Amino acid sequence: MKILSVEGLPFHSGWRKNFVFVRVETDAGVIGWGEAYSQYDRDRAVTAHVEELGRYLIGRDPFHIRHILQIAFDDYAQRRGSLEFYCAISGIEQALWDIAGKVTQQPVYNLLGGPCRSRIRVYANGWSYKMQSPEDYARGAETVCKRGFTALKFDPVPGPWRTYVPKDHIRRAVNVTRAVREAVGKDVDILIEVHRRLAPMHAIALANALAEFEPYWFEEPCQSENVEALAEVRHASSIPIVTGETLLTRAGFRPVFRARAVDIINPDVSNCGGIIELMNIAAAAETESIAVSPHNYNSTTMALSATVHASACMPNFIITEYFLPFEELGQRLCPNVLRPVEGYIALPEAAGLGLNIDEGAVRAGKREQFPARTFRSLEDEGP
Repeated sequence: MKILSVEGLPFHSGWRKNFVFVRVETDAGVIGWGEAYSQYDRDRAVTAHVEELGRYLIGRDPFHIRHILQIAFDDYAQRRGSLEFYCAISGIEQALWDIAGKVTQQPVYNLLGGPCRSRIRVYANGWSYKMQSPEDYARGAETVCKRGFTALKFDPVPGPWRTYVPKDHIRRAVNVTRAVREAVGKDVDILIEVHRRLAPMHAIALANALAEFEPYWFEEPCQSENVEALAEVRHASSIPIVTGETLLTRAGFRPVFRARAVDIINPDVSNCGGIIELMNIAAAAETESIAVSPHNYNSTTMALSATVHASACMPNFIITEYFLPFEELGQRLCPNVLRPVEGYIALPEAAGLGLNIDEGAVRAGKREQFPARTFRSLEDEGP
């Protein structure tokens, strides 16, 4: 069996970013699906990498996943990685695992050594987009909990993003978090997102101010590349610190582990290098007693399923991400899409990654360019 074609299929999600699906077809008629991570305005670059790299995979055995990853890095990229490259290879790699599972008639998690658990805990995200007042956050959080979620994530720090923030930003974050905690009660886990925004002095001040609300974690308080800053926050905070969604491959996580900078990591299966690389990262974290909570700002179809299969096989897995704004679209693209029940997703039992993608629907939803965002001018900058 040989690879016949590799396609990158950008899809207009209608909310914030386009998806990039990856379709790999073999000469035996077996088709594998994967999903590459994308961001605002970068989906065309990711798709281009899928298509260009795909040219070199035609005629290769789809079971040779590790060798394909190696030639992609060594020969195609010439050992120069980038976000777009790793997004592309992640989507392709997932599709190859989907093929391997379909051919062997096994769920991918069985090919990875078998599951450690029968269901995967998820937290809800995306529900608080553009909310302003503490009351809005409180009502939104209540709605999420009524759906059975037992964990939810939000960013309480107001915009625009700044490294150095005034005290009223800290106060506002405290008021929002207090409102959410009071709305959901003490048994629901609240996860605080900071998006790599703050200098350590402000991150520490915010962490200390939020500690009374017992957050499940404090995510990316500082730039991920500045491991010393992360470690400084971790040592000063009683809240577990998270980083990882912007880090790519095992090499990207090595400095974080060596510095003991975090308690939890959140690599993304659609940009870290794929399922194998996510498993390798998790194994490295396990030796350091660091937990893994895969990031998943992707659709609720292929990327979520790849995350679920990998997470099932991680002893140090704790929770993963479920993006509510993409839920309805995922249900339209995939008739057997994974659905959370009482805050958990059961392991799919079908072969491969376990989903049946509606190819016609994916091809019909071609990429559209989102309206240009408004960026700051010089006059908008504060002191």
